[in-house]
Amino acid sequence: MTDDELERLREKRKAELAEQATDGGSAASAESGSEPAAEAAPDEPIHVDGSAHLQEMVSTYDVVLADFYADWCGPCKMLEPIVAELAAETDAAVAKVDVDAHQALAQQYRVQGVPMLVLFAGGEPVEQVVGVKPKEQLAQLIQRHA
Repeated sequence: MTDDELERLREKRKAELAEQATDGGSAASAESGSEPAAEAAPDEPIHVDGSAHLQEMVSTYDVVLADFYADWCGPCKMLEPIVAELAAETDAAVAKVDVDAHQALAQQYRVQGVPMLVLFAGGEPVEQVVGVKPKEQLAQLIQRHA
């Protein structure tokens, strides 16, 4: 995601929040009593460029699957096409976090081995999975929190 795309997402989210504050939200959210729908998730993984970027994704999308990986990790390479398919086939946004480039972020989420997946729902981490898992198992995990 480029800086321009990220800035557009931020501006769009600010406008949505401002609209909610002034008129109490959209008619649909007022009728249902729920929060407005989050932005549609991208169809491909997004490489995270830092803590603020990951936090932006978590606040923008309902469900985010963060893949903490390393380029030198064989199992991470095995998981890569699976998370790409999940990005394309599910409603979750998929974030890719290089633990070598973002060591503080990996430490924040207590990554002790890679690959490690952290599932965020409603802005909070709700599940952690270490190691390569079948696509079906990960899709079910996402579906439980969608």
